[in-house]
Amino acid sequence: MSRKIVFITGGARSGKSSFALKEASLVPGRKVFIATAEAIDPEMKERIERHRRDRGAGWETYEEPLHVSKAIEETSERCNVLVLDCLTIWLSNVMWAGPDVQREIENLVGTIKRFSGNSPATLFIVSNEVGMGIVPENGMARKFRDLAGTLNQRVAEVSGEVYWTVAGIPVKIKG
Repeated sequence: MSRKIVFITGGARSGKSSFALKEASLVPGRKVFIATAEAIDPEMKERIERHRRDRGAGWETYEEPLHVSKAIEETSERCNVLVLDCLTIWLSNVMWAGPDVQREIENLVGTIKRFSGNSPATLFIVSNEVGMGIVPENGMARKFRDLAGTLNQRVAEVSGEVYWTVAGIPVKIKG
């Protein structure tokens, strides 16, 4: 399973993260979880704690809301499996932070491409599919939806396997 990139997408609460953790737990060796969410309110803090408990003690957790490429580069050589959860939260963080979002997307895609050629680890990437609902009412929401769609396409393109999760059921759509 070395140098494998697995991209998992689907709607909210569709089972993406559970599937990623289940598959990643089958990879023997050191496990790293890169979390992009921040505990900005009590509900999110509890959600993060619940996810941490679900992962268990066998995981090293890196909380990195913005510099995901750096986190991948710093951890990939010293672990057997990484789970990056979640790209759409990362994208939201980057949009609010104000850097050149398109440049950040290109940087992340470049990091993932380099990972596929250089790392002995397996990388699971989780992202939400946000483009299947109604057209958002405001410009920022439409920009987020459009950027998330572009980001998901770019990551799917460089991934060896892609899964779509629906109602807790992963469906392999690439690889």
